[in-house]
Amino acid sequence: QVQLVESGGGLVQAGASLRLSCEASGSIFNIDFMGWYRQAPGKQRELVAAIVSGDTTTYANSVKGRFTISRGNANVPVYLQMNSLKPEDTAVYYCFVRTGLPGSIDYWGQGTQVTVSS
Repeated sequence: QVQLVESGGGLVQAGASLRLSCEASGSIFNIDFMGWYRQAPGKQRELVAAIVSGDTTTYANSVKGRFTISRGNANVPVYLQMNSLKPEDTAVYYCFVRTGLPGSIDYWGQGTQVTVSS
């Protein structure tokens, strides 16, 4: 079973940048959807950014213009560049990959903490 591992999180000041990476323990092919979610304490997990249907990207309104999701390769499928970070961006960030049909498979990473101080 392929596993996803996020990296690049950390503690930064407001206005700083971070780049998250999502590395797979093996190659993942036929990716249909990949994205980054985040979950802040006491809140539901929310979609931050995603790449769907090839190269179509979508972003949460709260991160538009600041975050950029990009595709990698079969072993590091997705990145998230986060600029102009705000304290409200503080959360655990998870990468997610779904393969296409037939036999669609969902992969989740274990999460990486991003903390933005004011």
